[in-house]
Amino acid sequence: MHTASDPSSDSLAAALAGQGRSREFPYTRKDFEWVRRALHQHAGIELAEHKKDMVYNRLVGRLRALSLKDFEAYARRVESDPVEFGEFINAMTTNLTAFFREQHHFDFLGGEYLNQCRARGQRRLRIWSAGCSMGEEPYSIAMTLIDALGPELPEWDIRILASDIDSRVLQTAQAGVYSLERISKLDKAQLSRHFLRGTGHNTGRVRIKPGVQALVQFRQINLMEPLPVKGPVDLIFCRNVMIYFNNTSQAILLERFADVLDEQGILIVGHSESPYRLTHRLRLSGNTIYRKVV
Repeated sequence: MHTASDPSSDSLAAALAGQGRSREFPYTRKDFEWVRRALHQHAGIELAEHKKDMVYNRLVGRLRALSLKDFEAYARRVESDPVEFGEFINAMTTNLTAFFREQHHFDFLGGEYLNQCRARGQRRLRIWSAGCSMGEEPYSIAMTLIDALGPELPEWDIRILASDIDSRVLQTAQAGVYSLERISKLDKAQLSRHFLRGTGHNTGRVRIKPGVQALVQFRQINLMEPLPVKGPVDLIFCRNVMIYFNNTSQAILLERFADVLDEQGILIVGHSESPYRLTHRLRLSGNTIYRKVV
């Protein structure tokens, strides 16, 4: 999930720039504009004017690693090398998430939503976590379903697709290994049911239990390209992703989501996102919960 950049690192970069500190590599307005265009064209991300110093801070390590002399040379490398393009996207996207972030969405999933499925005799669920970051969201979805269904679980056909544009965070997500700090807000019962505590060289870390991992499949997907997901999808989580797109890109993505959603399909977004202003195919039916209009 691409979220707001780390304010501490960005503030530090800006402060250093403000102090007139000389840079290791030449960095011009033209270089910054190239980054903005590349991010918008390939990932739909709108980079604000005040992010110029943050861009330098994020990419300077790539110039060092490649022994390049300036950002112009780096731009040529990114445009000609698919591997480095992936490194560029990874460097420029920030992934901040947590288990059970915006708890009311998981309360809805495990309560009202499952009850609606039961009422219509539905026992097949296809859920997509679009912008899954390091995996906390899709694993939270899986844990919610496991806990809510209990002994019913074997009677259900459940698959959760988790996607992100960032290949590195997908590797972390698929491994399902997290520091104790990342699960510190979970209660002991949740930890016991869904995590294995590491020992030896894994002390201080936990691993998602196989039963939870078995419900989730990870895949690299760029939401600004034609979606490889054919549907029908019952429920899409796409939270705190669209806030980095302009209105045109948001509208395109919402149309794509509506295309793959089932007739009873639901889209769940972040608290700062308002799809109803950009599409008539989804209507508000709960707290940042949208239902497809048929």
